[in-house]
Amino acid sequence: MLDPFWLLVFVIALALIFDFTNGWHDTANAIATVVGTRTLSPGKAIIMAAVLNLAGAFFSTKVAETIGKDVVKADNITLLVLVAALLAVIIWNVVTVLMGLPTSSSHALIGGLVGAAIAFKGVDVLQYKGILTILLALLLSPLLGGLVSFLLMKLLRRIFAESIPSKVKKLFRPLQLFSSAFMAFSHGASDAQKAMGIIALALFTSGYTTQFHVPIWVMFAAGFAMALGTALGGRKIIHTIGSRLSRLDTPQGFVAETSAALLLSTIAKIGIPVSTTHTITGSIIGVGAAERIRSVRWSVATKIVYAWILTLPGTALMGYLLYLIIHVFE
Repeated sequence: MLDPFWLLVFVIALALIFDFTNGWHDTANAIATVVGTRTLSPGKAIIMAAVLNLAGAFFSTKVAETIGKDVVKADNITLLVLVAALLAVIIWNVVTVLMGLPTSSSHALIGGLVGAAIAFKGVDVLQYKGILTILLALLLSPLLGGLVSFLLMKLLRRIFAESIPSKVKKLFRPLQLFSSAFMAFSHGASDAQKAMGIIALALFTSGYTTQFHVPIWVMFAAGFAMALGTALGGRKIIHTIGSRLSRLDTPQGFVAETSAALLLSTIAKIGIPVSTTHTITGSIIGVGAAERIRSVRWSVATKIVYAWILTLPGTALMGYLLYLIIHVFE
């Protein structure tokens, strides 16, 4: 029989490791464009992103509440379900970073949680309305990111149609520092909450809290774990998103980051968990398409889409199998 207290400690540790791998995995989302345009060196950009990821963690707890209450029935699962789900996500994040694939930690978390919950108690434990809302948002976020950045890029092209390109690039260099900072903050606001939701769910499930809420220490711990992961972030994915997907200059980088950050911060305030990876990638594709359809490297984009498609069923299967294995030791 596993000691409930130490099992809770283990779940919290796994949630923070997940948050760390999220920051490590998603560093590119916040700074790929500012590095791709050579506005900042990778080192300086990573430090900036780490600090602002931590700050963004205190923006809201709405997404945490959605993760904790709207995916599975909070009063109908065990800590072992959370262990299996988190192990599935952590393994997936590490493998995809090593492969250089910018997949979605949001997809991975939902998949792992759903798979482990089904293994525990079947489909009745799922919150279908919440899951469908999240999946719809995950589907729409890259499309909206692409649409907003496409329209904004077209507008800027019209405004600066008669300007000298080199002067326009110089003008947008300091503006892109702002947009990349906004993107890093929005990433923290959106993604740090996912670990907060799991920890709050673990505290409620184990009886340490009588109702679902996110304590301040959980907010700080999740923000710090993500900031640390960001500081050690994977440069291979920065290269994939920032330079291989589409060639970027400072105006394009500014538009992609601003579009994605506005969308992410707005949705985080509403409380819907979406993919930072999906959103910034959609924004970069939208910018590239606004310039010239052929400027987007569609072969790279297709590879990324395949990775996205595999994430949800892949982590669901892993969560399911891991729960069956872990359950033996209960």
